[in-house]
Amino acid sequence: MTIATTSDSRFAADVLGSDLPVLVDFTAERCGPCRMIAPVLEQIAAEHQGRMRIVSLDVAANPVATGEYQVMGTPTLALFVGGERVVRLVGAKSRVAILREIEPHLPGENG
Repeated sequence: MTIATTSDSRFAADVLGSDLPVLVDFTAERCGPCRMIAPVLEQIAAEHQGRMRIVSLDVAANPVATGEYQVMGTPTLALFVGGERVVRLVGAKSRVAILREIEPHLPGENG
C-alpha cells in the first residue's frame, strides 16, 4: 500500500470530497522526522485500508493548503472527516499515539 500524494489543485477532491476519512501528512522533502514517520503511515494505511485514506502534501510545493490549515512545521498530520479537520497532530508521533487520536473518528469495526 502506497500513500498517495495530493496538491493544492487536488486537495478539495482528494481530501475534502472524500467519502472516507483522510489523514493528510503535511510533509517536506528535507524533513528528517517526516522520513521517520513515513513507514508508520504506510503501516497505518495498510491496516486501515477501506476505513480511511492517507495522502501526503509537500508543504513547499503547495502553499495554499499549507496556509489554509495553518501548518507551521513538519510533519503535521490532519484528519479530515466529511471535509472538516477533526484531528491535528504536530511533530513525529508513534503509531500508537497517531491511532489513539484518529481511531475514534474512523468508521468500521466497532460501529
